[in-house]
Amino acid sequence: MNTPQARHDTARRSPGRSRLACAARLALAAAAASALPNAFANDELLRLSKDERQWVMQGKDYDHSHYSGLAQINRKTVKNLKAAWTFSTGVLHGHEGGPLVVNGIMYVHTPFPNTTYAFDLNNPDKILWEHKPKQDASVRAVACCDVVNRGLAYGDGKIFKTQLNGHVVALDAKTGKVIWEMENSDPKVGSTLTQAPIVAEDLVIVGSSGAELGVRGYLTAYRMKDGAQVWRAYATGPDNELLLADDFNAPNPHYGQKGLGTSTWEGDAWKIGGGTNWGWYAYDSQLKQLYYGSGNPAPWNETMRPGDNKWTMSIWSRDIKTGKAKFAFQKTPHDEWDYAGVNWIGLSEQVVDGKKQKLLTHPDRNGIIYTLNRENGNLVRADKMDPTVNVFKGYDMKKGVPIRDPEYSTRMDHVAKGICPSAMGYHNQGHDSIDKKRELVMLGTNMICMDWEPFMLPYRAGQFFVGATLNMYATPGNNNNMGQVKAYDVKTSKFKWVKDEKFAVWGGTTSTAGDLVFHGTLDGYIKARDADTGEVLWQFKLPSGVIGHPVTYEHKGKQYVAIYYGVGGWPGVGLVFDLTDPTAGLGAVGAFKELQQYTKMGGGLMVFSL
Repeated sequence: MNTPQARHDTARRSPGRSRLACAARLALAAAAASALPNAFANDELLRLSKDERQWVMQGKDYDHSHYSGLAQINRKTVKNLKAAWTFSTGVLHGHEGGPLVVNGIMYVHTPFPNTTYAFDLNNPDKILWEHKPKQDASVRAVACCDVVNRGLAYGDGKIFKTQLNGHVVALDAKTGKVIWEMENSDPKVGSTLTQAPIVAEDLVIVGSSGAELGVRGYLTAYRMKDGAQVWRAYATGPDNELLLADDFNAPNPHYGQKGLGTSTWEGDAWKIGGGTNWGWYAYDSQLKQLYYGSGNPAPWNETMRPGDNKWTMSIWSRDIKTGKAKFAFQKTPHDEWDYAGVNWIGLSEQVVDGKKQKLLTHPDRNGIIYTLNRENGNLVRADKMDPTVNVFKGYDMKKGVPIRDPEYSTRMDHVAKGICPSAMGYHNQGHDSIDKKRELVMLGTNMICMDWEPFMLPYRAGQFFVGATLNMYATPGNNNNMGQVKAYDVKTSKFKWVKDEKFAVWGGTTSTAGDLVFHGTLDGYIKARDADTGEVLWQFKLPSGVIGHPVTYEHKGKQYVAIYYGVGGWPGVGLVFDLTDPTAGLGAVGAFKELQQYTKMGGGLMVFSL
């Protein structure tokens, strides 16, 4: 199983930008002597993230709480929300993520062609600047599940973006001029970029996409000032490439330690084994640890890759400076349902089991909500997201593994029926929130099950490497509803309230001190719910369905709520690409066949205020 993956094992400077990047760095060098060192960029982001007027990270803060202390818009006043201004991006694909607001400037991104816009909030009718990259349109063919992008990052006066062609770009936040550009991924082998970067300390952290094409996943840290690669850590392979610390998993040796990145695979299958990470990254600035999830193994057909397939499907904790892994916890050993574990991770400190702990909480696609002690990796909670999860009979807390139900195995020469959750998971890429006042996790979920028929196929670089045919449908017994919003209490392992939605709540939630939970819907609504009861207090019909998340900020003493509209992503591939075969889009077309009766394509931003 030879693979050209080695082509992009080392980041390369983009040939078309190398001279520009060098010139930009020389120009910046003169100013560097009088500027604060880049190591303080983390302090800048910590300060800005605590300023409720701003929204400087996709997660609002390093905890990825998606929680705002603003309360001008609250359960009493929310009924008076009106559209304040709008902007059409002109792109007819799925708009994931959300805009950034930094020091009175809003930064807006689009899916491919990955245009970035800046707006001065004093005059949002006029575009301050725009960056339109030139990309080879052929990269669209190797993007799984629409040509989405999950957003921008800010740090040290720069805007950082990823492009579908695998490039990471740093722009001057004031002018939009390119400062540097690096080639992180090689589309020729199916490796693209769809995730939002995260800035921590003096680094820009970027993952990888393309597991459905046999891409071997990795995470890369670039120096913020000039784009130089500092470290790269893989999800599969030998220990030196996994960057395992000497005491890796020492508090929990039963999770597995050294040597498993190759020995839990047959032969060299790990070289094309997936484990990409295209979701979200959280950061503990005190522990200096970065947290994220690695995705599904490749191919989906489990028969072709015997073993636990470590370290795909894992929650990772890595030292920000060196990239060395302190722990990895594999949520679904030998995944056979495409439960890619890249979902949102939220950080909190709560009293659980009689002691205050630094926690991370992760609602996984496999239907289990995991909570770990983020200092040592100890498993604190593993609760089913819904009673209808049937692939697992329960959870072995001592071993840290789910207890499989063989009835829902996806073995060869067998059509497995009634699998819950589907490959979309009961939770996917949506960015959820933690209500800090109530210590509740506000989840947007998918209630979708599936039938699965595997088949054998060869690996060919740059081609889809899946090996399964899927049919998806609403979870039986849920009145044909395909989504829910839930308030989950880590302390009690219970849900305070659960509210149904007709379609999957794909984009996640945002919580505020105004006792509200905001979210979008696939059929095109933005809604505000009461944080105590889940009741809808306000809603507004948008021009197109929502797969991104709301943000809220303050400008000149007034609170605003902003959200992208633009149906697409995995649930919207039938609309975006005009597909009718119910098994197309890896099963999404059949699952969301009704969606086209409720919304159509369109891309843009809507901003609301009282």
